[in-house]
Amino acid sequence: MEYWILQILNGVSWGMLLFLISAGFTLTFGLMQVISVAHGTFYMLGGYLALTVVRSISSFPLGMLGAVLAMGIFGMVVYRVLLRRNLGELEQVFLTLGLFFFFGDIALWVWTGHPALIAKPALFEGVVRLGSSTYPLYRLFVISVGLIVAAFLWWFQEKTKYGALIRAGVDDEEMSQSIGINIALLKTLVFGLGTALAALGGVLGGPLMGVYPGLDLEVLLFAMVVVVIGGIGSLFGAFIAALIVGLADNLGKVIFPEFSLFLVFALMAMVLVVRPSGLFGKT
Repeated sequence: MEYWILQILNGVSWGMLLFLISAGFTLTFGLMQVISVAHGTFYMLGGYLALTVVRSISSFPLGMLGAVLAMGIFGMVVYRVLLRRNLGELEQVFLTLGLFFFFGDIALWVWTGHPALIAKPALFEGVVRLGSSTYPLYRLFVISVGLIVAAFLWWFQEKTKYGALIRAGVDDEEMSQSIGINIALLKTLVFGLGTALAALGGVLGGPLMGVYPGLDLEVLLFAMVVVVIGGIGSLFGAFIAALIVGLADNLGKVIFPEFSLFLVFALMAMVLVVRPSGLFGKT
């Protein structure tokens, strides 16, 4: 029984990482209708930036803070310079696909192709007792951060003035502009927030999964699956779907590892058949 509890916790921790990735993807794609194929690249670059800071000054908190802020600013610049114009969906895909390949090659050039693990913060290097077994304290830290971010995003979207402005801009952009809401600035900040969340996922996932070339494509696929299952534009749906996918992927690797990835995509296919808009998406 303890073994399965540990595996469930592993699935939940992976689900929290997926939520951080997919929450940013939900904000940029679901709310702003910006299809960013480079979202996985933001995750990978966040991990690499944190790796550089941690290796230089041996401070995980500063590495995390620096990576999240840098990638948030970078995301806002990308939106203002490249994505602010009224591009069609195909143009957005090709443009962000170019960013995907360009920054993937930059990362390969700067950090080489060798996988690297980010050193865990000293405070969370230990383990906790769960019955007769032990469990890494860092994974519990990841779960806690994911829950805190989920609570913050819910509060921000549902209970604050700025969350109301975002919802108004999504529902009726022209009317929002006519009453004085700066939609361009709002979208820029939201895109930066989505990029920062992806970078946060990259930093937290660095001690568990490491950072390496090709990681951007892997996390992008999982983020898309989570958004499709949860429903486009629904942060609550992204949270629930991330937990479902994290548990399905981890338990699948334990029970039948050869088909674990197939299980994830089969789950997405079944949801699409039953509810094409996703579990919590708007019909």
